[in-house]
Amino acid sequence: MALEFTEANFEELVLNSDKPVLVDFWAEWCGPCRMVGPIVEELSQEYDGKAVIGKVNVDQHGEISMKYGIRNIPTLLVFKGGEVVDKQVGVAPKTALAAKLDAQM
Repeated sequence: MALEFTEANFEELVLNSDKPVLVDFWAEWCGPCRMVGPIVEELSQEYDGKAVIGKVNVDQHGEISMKYGIRNIPTLLVFKGGEVVDKQVGVAPKTALAAKLDAQM
């Protein structure tokens, strides 16, 4: 299951991770976000132990969204070593997101 990233755990789970991290910035009212959600869940199971995968609710955790300049959702950021190394704005197929993660392995 995809993790829920918050202001309280973002640094520990994302920035300090020794694995690549996929962060899905989303909101409940966002239709395209609901399309990406199941893909993120599938990836979290398939990459269990190899990557950290989770979500940030932009309505609840606006500080994180502002810090990374999130203006459109869904936006998915790939982190490695605490830095953003890749980005996907809008809906993308599972294969495209998996390729972004694989590139950081």
